[in-house]
Amino acid sequence: MYPETISIDTVVFDLGGVLVDWNPRHLYRKIFRNDEAAMESFLSDVCNTAWNEQQDRGRPWSEAISEAISHHPSHEANIRVYRERWDEMLSGAMVGTVEILNELQLGGIRLVALTNWSAETFHYAERRFEFLKKFEGVLVSGKEGLIKPEPEIFQLLLHRYSLAPRRTLFIDDVEKNVAAARAQGMLAVRFTDADQLRSDLVTLGLPVASGRE
Repeated sequence: MYPETISIDTVVFDLGGVLVDWNPRHLYRKIFRNDEAAMESFLSDVCNTAWNEQQDRGRPWSEAISEAISHHPSHEANIRVYRERWDEMLSGAMVGTVEILNELQLGGIRLVALTNWSAETFHYAERRFEFLKKFEGVLVSGKEGLIKPEPEIFQLLLHRYSLAPRRTLFIDDVEKNVAAARAQGMLAVRFTDADQLRSDLVTLGLPVASGRE
């Protein structure tokens, strides 16, 4: 699975789904009062992933909300709260992964983050998650006008932080992003949970506890 000899000096973390539990369902379960079918229909047909990704790429929220309302006027109230109550989509930090982050820092590994996140909402994370200060830098897609899995955002990452691809490990919960990092010569693993990640990092020789101690 991995090259026989690896000397990784930098680990790049995705944020949402890896270190931060972000999910619009945390908000919309309150709004739809646990009517899962109605909620899923709204998140599939109205404020869906493709729509939200445009904000991650840098589209202003005012424009996004206006566009969605023009296409789905009967859902105006629910569309507006996507931005107005956006912070309620953040459930909290993913503790097991934060522990791994701490161990890597103590082990002398460079830490960088690469996230698909709107420039207008990233301040919620900055205010709430102290662990973000452990990163040498955080590259936010919405601030750059680029988004994973586009190759340009990985190229920007490598250039901005002077990273050697074969000495850099990228961690993301989305397979297409993992594949895109590998296409740029980086090592990459897909995140499913903290135990799996810890096992992968041990295999790669990184300074984290095995989990059996």
